[in-house]
Amino acid sequence: MSLSLKFAAERLGLGHRKLMAQMRAKGLLNEHNLPAHPDRDKAFLVTRESQWFHPECGMQYQRATRVTPAGLPWLAQQLGIDRPLPEPQPDPRDVA
Repeated sequence: MSLSLKFAAERLGLGHRKLMAQMRAKGLLNEHNLPAHPDRDKAFLVTRESQWFHPECGMQYQRATRVTPAGLPWLAQQLGIDRPLPEPQPDPRDVA
């Protein structure tokens, strides 16, 4: 399972356009918003490919960058974003 850049941006507290601009500035994305180093960053950023048929233009191909679950904290670290820790949950096994 992977997250779209839009959903990853929400999780990091940014807008998706701002996230993509910061990722391009850091050299994580190329000018087409695809991973700039797909082999190096394959554990964190993946490319999803899809296709569909358009009646006038023929087959259309699309590639989009997705963030893996391990990529979310890595991305926050790469961009210098402080992510608040989740609220601690009481342990249901802890009975008095």
